[in-house]
Amino acid sequence: MAPAYPDWYENTASLRYGGIFIPLRRYAVLELKTPREIAAMDVTGTFIAELLDDLAGRARPGVNLLELEVRARELIAERGAQSCYWDYAPSFGRGPFRNVICLSVNDAVLHGLPHDYVLADGDLLTMDIAVSIDGWVADSARSIIVGTPRAEDRRLITATEEALAAGIAAAMPGNRLGDISAAIGAVAADYGYPVNTEFGGHGLGRTMHEDPHVPNLGRPGRGLKLRPGLTLALEPWFAAGTDRIVFDPDGWTIRSADGSRTAHSEHTIAITDGAALVLTSRERVTAGV
Repeated sequence: MAPAYPDWYENTASLRYGGIFIPLRRYAVLELKTPREIAAMDVTGTFIAELLDDLAGRARPGVNLLELEVRARELIAERGAQSCYWDYAPSFGRGPFRNVICLSVNDAVLHGLPHDYVLADGDLLTMDIAVSIDGWVADSARSIIVGTPRAEDRRLITATEEALAAGIAAAMPGNRLGDISAAIGAVAADYGYPVNTEFGGHGLGRTMHEDPHVPNLGRPGRGLKLRPGLTLALEPWFAAGTDRIVFDPDGWTIRSADGSRTAHSEHTIAITDGAALVLTSRERVTAGV
């Protein structure tokens, strides 16, 4: 789930590692995770990847969104996990969120409230979920096409996936937060998609939303210097025709303002001494990692 944020993401207050606080700039507090804590988040991330695989296999024409919500609840309960969405009540929502997954269809892209809707052939469905296991959170989103694909929808999904991969590739120690944002934004520009900067990626760990904020557009070489132990949820999302958004009357579901289709890809990652570790990857599940 993408948080809304202001544009002071480059300012930070302190880092915490092993109980030691390192003063930086103002506003944010960043917590660096130990290898053991990252391993715990990896357990959660693996479960989320498996859950999204399960739901993707069930999302067919004729399936109701509420069936997918029920299945997600079953899997979370069976694993002994806790939903990070249930009772979530940010400033932009209308009352507490009373579901365990966001399901957004076609022109809806973020925070889609599961409701009585039957999936149709060709629908573009985005599934976004965050859970906690033993106190450690992971967050991931995936867009899929239900039934018969349209070429333009495939292109849109591919753009978010490539932008996510570019952001992950830029998440190297010594780089800066702006390098991640710039890499994501560059892919959007290559595809000709505008970028909304109201909602984007974020830190996470013990809670779903921690500092820093990670916009999907930025300038390279700017912002927080990336350090091993920093854990982030990167989540590029694009609408085919606009960077403007509107809210549904439910107060949660966010749609493209022009009704164009949308897509969203998200992974939880950990900054290491080398390449970033992707904690919610399907490939890691397939390989039994």
